[in-house]
Amino acid sequence: MENALAQKFDLGALLRFALPTVLMNLFVGLYYIVDGICVARFASTDALAAMNITYPTFFTAIAVSTMLAAGGSAVVAKKLGEGKAAEARGDFTFLAVVTLAAGILFSAACLFWLRPLLYFLGASDYLYPMSRVYVGIQLCFTPAIFMQMFFQTFFVTSGRPKTGLVLTLAAGCTNIMLDLLLVGYFRLGVVGASFATCVGYAIPAAAGFVFFLRRNKTLYFVRPRCTLAVLRRSCINGSSEMVANLSVSVTTAVFNIIMMRLIGPDGVTAITLLVYTQYIFQAFFTGFSIGVAPVFSYNYGEGDRAQLKELFRSCKRCIVTMSLGVFLIMELFTPWMVSAFAPRGTEVFAIASVGIRIYSLAYLCYGVNVFSSALFTALSNGALSFTISFLRTLVFLLAGVLVLSHFFDAAGVWMAGPFAESATVLFSIAFLRRSGSRYGYLD
Repeated sequence: MENALAQKFDLGALLRFALPTVLMNLFVGLYYIVDGICVARFASTDALAAMNITYPTFFTAIAVSTMLAAGGSAVVAKKLGEGKAAEARGDFTFLAVVTLAAGILFSAACLFWLRPLLYFLGASDYLYPMSRVYVGIQLCFTPAIFMQMFFQTFFVTSGRPKTGLVLTLAAGCTNIMLDLLLVGYFRLGVVGASFATCVGYAIPAAAGFVFFLRRNKTLYFVRPRCTLAVLRRSCINGSSEMVANLSVSVTTAVFNIIMMRLIGPDGVTAITLLVYTQYIFQAFFTGFSIGVAPVFSYNYGEGDRAQLKELFRSCKRCIVTMSLGVFLIMELFTPWMVSAFAPRGTEVFAIASVGIRIYSLAYLCYGVNVFSSALFTALSNGALSFTISFLRTLVFLLAGVLVLSHFFDAAGVWMAGPFAESATVLFSIAFLRRSGSRYGYLD
């Protein structure tokens, strides 16, 4: 069967290929937002804050699974481009086994140390019971989270991004209906929200296993090629994606602790609303970057420099357009978005409306940084990809929030994002220019 990655991509073809992955990421963000709206409206904003306390565990799970998926995808797609299809399938199967095992170990470790973990993340005695119930249910489904992320990435690598979109839509619709039923009708609060989300994880995870058991496609399960070299390359290639997601765990915890100290639970809830807007708007950039990465990997493996140049030119246009569009939407519609969670006139509404508008400046540079990191991962340059993610998140963002909050209090927390993205974009542009001729996407 011919791999869809082998086609010639102009701007229109690239957008059509990446669109299912963008929509998939948007819909995933949407059903997390529905969780938040249902809990805020039918339970309380304190319950929403309790959920936010647990998010670092979720983002850490995403970080590890994304590292294996994104890094492994670069390895597998490059081998497909080199004509080593059988070897690519063996590597794919091996990485799937490793990802499942990692999910089981992660779940067991977090459940064993759950109480100290939640207090370390900033839970108070009041919020702890709700946080414990919410994350306890999710940890039982953590292996499904790992496999969902893995399969979503490899649907694209196998040239079937629409399959991932259909499964995500099915999972999202199920999650939304369960939210309305369990949280809205039966008033089960964080218990209902957690269970609804977990069912959403399980659907694409289970369907992914069935999909890749069938042999009428580019990638499918075979006897694993258990080689540590492949695992090492995958981890190195995907290290930037791991750092990007892991840093969300760290920065969310730091943001929560600082806002709890400066404002209290209302500040934590306001940060939660920022996280929910990020689910939606970052999905444009992460979805697009994930969608085009295997195309770059394949053509790099094939040695088609003319196609690489065309791909890069098309991506530049898309990133600039999305950056301006997202910034304008957030500036114009932030109060409307915030009012879905917190009624106008409340303290949470006032804090979040001002803060998210400040943070929206970050999106003018965010797309360039995310795409640059994903591009270097696709080209198997884990070092540059890691450097971009590390600077953006664990250096500039953490330094920004700690320093700026000291001088500007709560406003400094919101300013940290624009500072981190604008500082990082200078490095991203420099790396792109310096490496362009080496990889063939620039003259």
